[in-house]
Amino acid sequence: MTKASELRAKDVAGLQKEVDDLLKAHFGLRMQRATQQLSDHTQLSKTRRDIARAKTILGQKAREGQK
Repeated sequence: MTKASELRAKDVAGLQKEVDDLLKAHFGLRMQRATQQLSDHTQLSKTRRDIARAKTILGQKAREGQK
């Protein structure tokens, strides 16, 4: 789980990389679920929330840059 304060400390490029990494991890978890190899199903919702958290902060930084 990534904290919002840790994400806010990153720059835009770092946040974009974090989002990409989380999306890849989420895809891997979905594939594990499809093949019934995933033991902890709560990881899916955790990564989905982390993706949303990172995208929200990325959007906030983008809006700050437009001002």
